[in-house]
Amino acid sequence: MSFPLFLDLPGLLAGRLLQAPANATSEVRHLLLDSRRVGLPVGAVFFALRGLSHDGHRYLPALYSQGVRLFIIEENTTLLNGLSAYSEAGIIEVASPLAALQTLAAVHREEFNGPVFGITGSNGKTTVKEWLAQLLSPDEDICRSPRSYNSQVGVPLSVWELNPERHTLGIFEAGISEVGEMERLAAIIQPTEGIFTTIGTAHDAGFTSAEQKLREKLRLFEGAHFQRLFYCADQPLVRTAVVSLGLPTFCWTRQPTQSADLRFTLVAASGDSTSLQAEYVATGLTATFSLPFADEPSIENGLHCLAVLLHRQVEPAEIQRRLARLHPVAMRLEMKLGRHDSYLLDDTYNNDLAGLALALNALARQSRPGRRTLILSDVLESGLTGEALYARVVGLLPAAGVSRVVGIGEEISRELCAKSANNEELSIEVESSEVNSACSIQVFPTTEAFLAQLNPADFVHETILIKGARRFGFERIVAALQAQQHGTVLEVNLDALSHNLQYYRRQLRPGTKLMVMVKAFAYGAGSYEVASLLEFQRADYLAVAYADEGIALREAGISLPIMVMNAAPDAFETLRRYRLEPEIYSFEMLDEYLATFDIPSELPAPKIHLKLDTGMRRLGFDEAELPTLAARLRQHTAHLPVASMMTHLAAADEPGHDDFTREQLAAFRRMTTVLEAALGHSVLKHVLNSAGILRFPEAHFDMVRLGIGLYGVDASNTSDPTALRPVSQLRTTISQIKTLPAGATVGYGRRGTAAATERRIATLAIGYADGYDRRFGNGAGTVLIHGQPAPLLGSVCMDMCMVDVTAIPQARAGDVALVFGDGLPLPELAGRIGTIAYELLTNVSERVKRVFVSE
Repeated sequence: MSFPLFLDLPGLLAGRLLQAPANATSEVRHLLLDSRRVGLPVGAVFFALRGLSHDGHRYLPALYSQGVRLFIIEENTTLLNGLSAYSEAGIIEVASPLAALQTLAAVHREEFNGPVFGITGSNGKTTVKEWLAQLLSPDEDICRSPRSYNSQVGVPLSVWELNPERHTLGIFEAGISEVGEMERLAAIIQPTEGIFTTIGTAHDAGFTSAEQKLREKLRLFEGAHFQRLFYCADQPLVRTAVVSLGLPTFCWTRQPTQSADLRFTLVAASGDSTSLQAEYVATGLTATFSLPFADEPSIENGLHCLAVLLHRQVEPAEIQRRLARLHPVAMRLEMKLGRHDSYLLDDTYNNDLAGLALALNALARQSRPGRRTLILSDVLESGLTGEALYARVVGLLPAAGVSRVVGIGEEISRELCAKSANNEELSIEVESSEVNSACSIQVFPTTEAFLAQLNPADFVHETILIKGARRFGFERIVAALQAQQHGTVLEVNLDALSHNLQYYRRQLRPGTKLMVMVKAFAYGAGSYEVASLLEFQRADYLAVAYADEGIALREAGISLPIMVMNAAPDAFETLRRYRLEPEIYSFEMLDEYLATFDIPSELPAPKIHLKLDTGMRRLGFDEAELPTLAARLRQHTAHLPVASMMTHLAAADEPGHDDFTREQLAAFRRMTTVLEAALGHSVLKHVLNSAGILRFPEAHFDMVRLGIGLYGVDASNTSDPTALRPVSQLRTTISQIKTLPAGATVGYGRRGTAAATERRIATLAIGYADGYDRRFGNGAGTVLIHGQPAPLLGSVCMDMCMVDVTAIPQARAGDVALVFGDGLPLPELAGRIGTIAYELLTNVSERVKRVFVSE
């Protein structure tokens, strides 16, 4: 992948070079907008954006101190500390840094010749994008927008990640809130195909009419190279606009009389699935599919994706196999148990009229007895006056059986209480034909005001829909009303993981690639979630232990190159299908791999990684075997495209064996020289693990393999103790507390003794089936309860263990106990039982719920 030189940017961006960088050959590799997310500073160019409440120019001194040397600033800006304070930096001034960011992304997009999907509409863009990526991942290497990056800033950042040398397909979503915005996004995305989801009321305020908003959204698909728009023909306004614009289309319908390319007929729906029949009119194909969801928004989003797969003529059986593996996308309405036998419908991501109607439909489908409550924030960007807007909101309530409304926000308070003398907190009874009779209405100006008086006991045996715009922070209301989650949870902090990734990146020489180990369920953290973050953070490679792990990542939509370290011969054909790259370490394995090419296949041969044994004496080709291996590589060049050569250091983390480590490095250099001569070209070379990255910077070669360090454990013991952040915290809860008389025993084999005095003993909901090592029993292990240590007493059982809480009088059943994390570092715990942090992390059972947190 080629990158533009910074000195080429003034011409591309219509800017003026104020100062050339000290390195005249500096390439633009990373686009940077946030001083808190620097990562690798080499090749990072910072765009100093201005907004209503921020000014990126203020952060130039901090960025410069972190090693950033390339800046795009707004013309006529006076730099903090003056130009001389940035003596090594390249600085270009432009009329608009945002426009410059967009222009640079558009120029980069033109280097990609493959298909690109553009997705827009009022609702469902992110879900359709994520599901389409999952469904097409077996066929394509996909670059897609992370999360809901669909804005004037998010789109260029997303498109910049498109790699012409690796990706075969791009999928990007685009959202707009006013006239003229889509024209700029279309110039960046330049889609060849598109999906229009729905037209609704979101962002109505920025347009004079629904028709104008629709025309503006459809501008995404007016490019000269646009080939096809997928859309639902059952939306009259959309159908009319698309036909009038003459766009090339592939449309679907659920109406028996509507003409379309595809006709879907719903057959049956259960609690969590929907059966339907698809008829492809042009080909005569009729097939039945089952979608793994039953709510109306998911069905519509799923049909958009199904239309794409049928148009691509994917076999129906294969389509069904992929549909069955669809996993939920964040930002969907979530159903959670609440306190006092209540039930929560959590829809705290956004709030507009269309989304409110859908959420109320979900509320109406609930069959639980008891009253139904709606907690609602101001409805934003509706395009309606307050009076008209909330009249429509009130009109939606009867069908959902709402008997109580809690309104939060100044506008909803004012409109619902228009007849009240003031807008302070109040509770009034409204008798109205528009609302269920005697519908209780409470209003609060802010979320804080509501939380200050909240008593969860006021919500008993209720079904509660919580629907709010993001800025109201309704997740705090959900947390207050949600039932306490008992049991054991592994909390994975994705921000900490990103922090650790960037820390190791800063240790690398410029241009060094990064392979990250996600084997063993990503060291217990959760493979898909970690891999998805790594893809967003631009890792170069992933590594798994077995083919099944790689297949699961592909089917979840991960498109990064994946190396399989222990590929069994019976999985070689599957590797080719899923674009997985095997590690080859013996002639027996090489011969079995070559034998798979005796069966003709249209799929290309995957790249391979050659494992060389330089002293680990575990797996790999020995130096004496190189002549034979070199001959075999020359003989089978077409079937053996070599991606990399690698070795494994036996003691990179132990200074006492550094001489041996250097012997291994010398052997690796000799061996790769021989093999590259046989190939006639150079390949990637990698040796170092997490400890080696820090201890042997001279041996970074072309790539390094980051493992345990990513998860916050410094295996080298050389870095600042505060440099890494713990990623995982294992927590459990107290199931019961007992008072033991003096001399009583605890647990199996009576191995726990309460000694000579009365003791309080807490039983924890974690055992060896959860991955908590039995060796922690009888005082070897400790947990933290209310920040105080509680030692293990007796044996660790399959599903529970006991701790002494005599010194923690405030401990109660239901309290949380920290098993490892902040305050109980993994290396310290591992040392107590004579093992290593790797084992404690990877032992955490998959039955333990993972919770992923991020700011």
